[in-house]
Amino acid sequence: MTLPEANSRRKFLKTSISALAGITIVPRHVLGGKGYLAPSDHLTKGIIGVGSMGRGHIPYAGTKVVAICDVEQNHIKIALDKIGSTVKTFSDYRELIQLPEVDIVHIATPPHWHGIMAADAARAGKDIWCEKPMTRTIGEGKRVVEAVQQHGRIFRLNTWFRFQDMFYGMRTPVKPIKKLVESGLLGWPLKVTVGATTGYDWKFYWVGKTNLDPMPVPATLDYDAWLGPAPYKPYNPHRVHQTFRGYWDYDGGGLGDMGQHYLDPIQYFLGKDDTSPVSVEVDAPQQHTDAVGTWRRITYTYADGCQIILDGEGKDTNAAYIEGPKGKLYPGFRSDIPELEKKLAAFPDPQPQVTDFVDAVKNRKKFALNEENGHRSCTIVNMGLAALKLGRSLKYDPVKQEFIDDEGANRLIDQPMRAPFVI
Repeated sequence: MTLPEANSRRKFLKTSISALAGITIVPRHVLGGKGYLAPSDHLTKGIIGVGSMGRGHIPYAGTKVVAICDVEQNHIKIALDKIGSTVKTFSDYRELIQLPEVDIVHIATPPHWHGIMAADAARAGKDIWCEKPMTRTIGEGKRVVEAVQQHGRIFRLNTWFRFQDMFYGMRTPVKPIKKLVESGLLGWPLKVTVGATTGYDWKFYWVGKTNLDPMPVPATLDYDAWLGPAPYKPYNPHRVHQTFRGYWDYDGGGLGDMGQHYLDPIQYFLGKDDTSPVSVEVDAPQQHTDAVGTWRRITYTYADGCQIILDGEGKDTNAAYIEGPKGKLYPGFRSDIPELEKKLAAFPDPQPQVTDFVDAVKNRKKFALNEENGHRSCTIVNMGLAALKLGRSLKYDPVKQEFIDDEGANRLIDQPMRAPFVI
């Protein structure tokens, strides 16, 4: 279905929302028939959200776009110019995920949609490639893990530094860092500092505005559909598209934007993929209830004493990226351990990872960054955002996945969604 004119689209959305309770999501393999293509034969994909980030999902090798979805007509037009007019277009993602010819669903919307769309896609029998942050809340992450595993789907989160590319200011891939940590040459427990000194920018330009005036909604945008599960707020262009990250309803500022890129590899090389920190401490100005602000320092501590320090001010001018009782590691793989690389050569390399998503889908192998470890690294982000919103330090139970003795913090785990949306 192509995007209708603005009024028709709004009418369509209201009709489809009112019918939400009656929608049954049928797994693709149950549908069978002519349109069904097994993953082993050919991989096709639908992309939900084809703004600038979503259009970056078009050319991935081994896949072919057959459908796209967006609530902004201009995004659809630009994407069609890039892909070609033969793909199907939708304004309601629930129609796209029902297509029997779609193997993989790519989710490139603002984060307040990630959890709902990923869980629904899993229930529809689709494999999933989702943008970071994986979800906007801890509770949404738990629901995605449940849906993906219950329906036997392959999930990939779109941050890749644990297995490829130079890791920002460290100027080295993560693999040798993992090898160093596993060698024990730095000792234990370890402290990791993430900030300007060690080469990581927290992008504090992603802050919201507190004086937004209501403005007319552009004819090309279905703003009600863009909001979806988020609370209704009057339209202002600063809320949507490129600047949505500055508002709590949709993301979490620089921490929401870059946190999973920066923190997921740390979970990996510390060997924490199956757990979470037990506390988070914040040093920050009081946050506005709507607009995300900045922060000075966030400290996470694990049960074994390992820590992750987020230095928002760049004050730790002499900080090592990793510091342990036996040594330090600085950007560029510099260390105070003499002949570190020579010593490190005697240790085994880290275990290999499944880093080809097409191969993972075809052969039903768990991807290197999947729903489980992706949820755990996103939990670090969402713990920090919860502490910032509340303006206090929090204790966390990584087994129960809930805050300890803090009713207010636990209300942020499963936040209400605007009716009729549920996950």
